[in-house]
This record gives sequence, C-alpha cells and structure tokens, in this order.
Amino acid sequence: MYIAMNRFRITPGKEQEFIEIWQGRDSYLDEVPGIQSFHLLQGPKHEDHTLFSTHTVWDSEQAFIDWTKSEAFKKAHANAKPAKDLYLGPPQFEGFESVL
Repeated sequence: MYIAMNRFRITPGKEQEFIEIWQGRDSYLDEVPGIQSFHLLQGPKHEDHTLFSTHTVWDSEQAFIDWTKSEAFKKAHANAKPAKDLYLGPPQFEGFESVL
C-alpha cells in the first residue's frame, strides 16, 4: 500500500472556495488502476493559513507513479486555475510506503 498526500496552505477565509474547487472537478481517478480511496482533509487553522491535504491510497507506489503519467492525470489537471490569493505557495507532496 502507498499513500500520497499533498498539503495545501490556504488563505484564511478562502476555505470554502478551496473545497468547492475540489467538489467541482473531475479527478478521473475511477479510470486508473490501483486507486483505493481519495479524501480531501481539512486540518488546523493557523493565524496565516488553514491546512488542507489530499490523501490517496494506492495499491503500490508504482500504481501512483503510473497515475501521474496517465492521460487521466493530464485531464484532471488540465483546467487547474491559478488562484494567487487562495494558495500560500505550492502544495507540498508527501509519499508513504506501508511497512506494517
């Protein structure tokens, strides 16, 4: 099992806008072998940002890598719009291999 996460720092007051972006997009994950689940998580609020994370569970790291090279990945990210007042920097990727 492999877990892929992206952490997003979102401008205070823009949380609902960020959630709506994710609600309105088609991820095309249902077209990709090896995906087990997807979650959008809202974390703690800080003075300068609210933390969000996408959390996907994959059969393997290779299944995740294959997704990043797939047509489904390209389609899912084709309409990504920069929202400079929404994000406080780029997302931070973290990948985890299950060891137990």
